[in-house]
Amino acid sequence: MERSALRIGYCLSLSGPLASNGRTARLAHQIWQEHINANGGLLGQPVELVCLDDQTNPNLVAGLYQRLLDVEKVDLVIGGYGDNSVAPAMPLIMERKKWLLALMALAVNAKFNYQQYFVMIPTGPRPNLALTEGFFQIAGQQTPRPQTVAILIADAPFSQSPAQGAKENLAQQGMRVVSEGKYPLSTTDFTPYMAELKRVDPDVLFFCSYSNDSIGLVKAMDAARLSPKLVGGAMIGPQNGIVKSELGPLLNGLVNYEYWLPVPSLMNPQVASLIETYQSRAENAGADPLGYYVVPLAYAQMQALEQAIRVVGSTNDGALSHYTHEAVFHTVVGHVKFGDGGGWAEPRVLTVQFQNIDSNNISEFKKPGTQVVVYHSETASSRVIYPYVNAKRSPMAMRNA
Repeated sequence: MERSALRIGYCLSLSGPLASNGRTARLAHQIWQEHINANGGLLGQPVELVCLDDQTNPNLVAGLYQRLLDVEKVDLVIGGYGDNSVAPAMPLIMERKKWLLALMALAVNAKFNYQQYFVMIPTGPRPNLALTEGFFQIAGQQTPRPQTVAILIADAPFSQSPAQGAKENLAQQGMRVVSEGKYPLSTTDFTPYMAELKRVDPDVLFFCSYSNDSIGLVKAMDAARLSPKLVGGAMIGPQNGIVKSELGPLLNGLVNYEYWLPVPSLMNPQVASLIETYQSRAENAGADPLGYYVVPLAYAQMQALEQAIRVVGSTNDGALSHYTHEAVFHTVVGHVKFGDGGGWAEPRVLTVQFQNIDSNNISEFKKPGTQVVVYHSETASSRVIYPYVNAKRSPMAMRNA
């Protein structure tokens, strides 16, 4: 007699603007599912993942979770990638008193303060500060210290928290905001914004952007020949292999946040094997060709779920929540302890700089010297090249000049 499956339900953005990251998380989850089922499943049952496409449309999310619980009759639900795939589900999750372990949602629980919510993102208890702390710490370490900051962000809910955190961090470094602007998410021509920034001529240029915006901003900044001393901050997109290959050498000098990279301090045999397996299958899955940003955390999300279920011995939401509050989880990204608000107890956000990129070939970004960790000191793999103009030109361009 065939054993019934233990069914885990959730939604991801498998189509729409965030599809690349959604499909990346999906493949990482499938690799975990294969590993777990090859070793007997969970609670003596094979694991089935019921993943629905929210189309990067937050208006669909609540209905999808209701379908998962009431029609699909899943045993557990988890959270997907990004605030828009998680936050709309929260009222239903809370009403049903479900345990929810989400993936990389930044500030969802600040509003709900739900005690059975957890999230696999290394931003710690104060995510708005952690995301940009390294960027402004790096700025503050330079001589002479930069004084002026221009802020340009997408006019969208996701950018509000990082922008506020940036203001707190820059103030701690004795810097002041001289320009603050927003652009609609529908913007395709960033030329007018660059003209205003060129007029202001800030020492530091802080962006908070989505994937397509990040491409447009970097290209427009290059065309306008802007040369702040430091540029980047809280840009979504440069972490993704598709965006990396689109921009290539234009990324040189940019300083931004990351959650994981294959630098010596973060590598271990299990994560190396995971990345190798993932990259061999990414193209066929239509996913990020590198996977560094999403894959380790998506796999760690499922490892935490696996460990909680094994110890608790059931899928009881209350028992799983109690255990998750107390436990230290052993994952491909190291030991993880959840703290207040359901985020990691301690932040582990990386600050990185793009350097020495010669071409748009994706193989550039598998080289150890093209995206280097410059903060914190315990994970740093190189030093920041400052000011921006010194890192901007690729070695190939300089040789051909």
